[in-house]
Amino acid sequence: MATANVTRPYPYAPAHLLRGPEDLVPPRDHHPAFYGSYDWHSSVHMHWLLVRLVRRCPDRVRAEEVTGVLDKHLTAAHLAAEADYLRAHPSFERPYGWAWLLALTAECRALGPAGSGWAAALEPAAAAVETLLYDWLRRATYPVRHGVHTNSAFALGLILDSAAAAGRAALAEPVAAAVVRWFGDDHDAPAHWEPSGQDFLSPALTEAEAVGRVLPRARFADWLDGFLPGLERGAPAPLLTPPVVSDPADPQIGHLIGLSLSRAAALRRIAAALPEGDPRGPVLTSAAEDHLVAGLPYVVSGDFTGDHWLATFAALALDEGPPGG
Repeated sequence: MATANVTRPYPYAPAHLLRGPEDLVPPRDHHPAFYGSYDWHSSVHMHWLLVRLVRRCPDRVRAEEVTGVLDKHLTAAHLAAEADYLRAHPSFERPYGWAWLLALTAECRALGPAGSGWAAALEPAAAAVETLLYDWLRRATYPVRHGVHTNSAFALGLILDSAAAAGRAALAEPVAAAVVRWFGDDHDAPAHWEPSGQDFLSPALTEAEAVGRVLPRARFADWLDGFLPGLERGAPAPLLTPPVVSDPADPQIGHLIGLSLSRAAALRRIAAALPEGDPRGPVLTSAAEDHLVAGLPYVVSGDFTGDHWLATFAALALDEGPPGG
């Protein structure tokens, strides 16, 4: 499915500002590597998924088919064009697509010699993202907290997981500082408002997951006491209960399938960040399992609305390891 996604040029939702009729060109003109899978960020993370599957379970994928597609897409020329586009459009896919591009770079490097050519080709694009990240973090006074692509906490967490493996370990310090600056004093998250009708990320859980990456266990446990009080009692229930998905084929309502999967990953990650024996751990891991059970049946439906992206979030929900680890 993932190879079919990344090679499928249409339908496609470009995030490209049209300044004139000359900009009405096929997506592949701007994005020779990431022209498929409905949109740019989905194409990037579907490539990540392909590389991850080759690395983690090569006996369960059609490796020759997968590597053939990756060889065609992740070329020096294609990635140079993608890097040029990123530099020319500095807010494009900020920060969600940026984070996934670093995760893809990390995964290629983690594959070893088999991924070295793809990693080398990705280097200019990864360098462009690094520069853009430094500039954005310097200027961004506030985080974006809602439950869709521009959510700051999810992207920063993904970058923290990927930076070192992507060859950009220096990014960890300013990203961690941003997490502490933006979220360190937060308390009493309005989690009873979740979910919103088109969330695929939980604002509260992505924030807690990011903070859990940067604080020591004891400090994180104290922070979580103030941010989400009552977890040990199973509260707030809306945050620990899988969302109702009334119409999986609706492009926005269907986001809630991804919310089940991203919550499963976040809940398990938060539990793992707590001190051993913390009574919230079993509550969080049980809720993670409930969300996983709710989300997995929808991952492969035959409907491109969900098929173009959900498998990546299923991989995150099923795999406790970081993107390049």
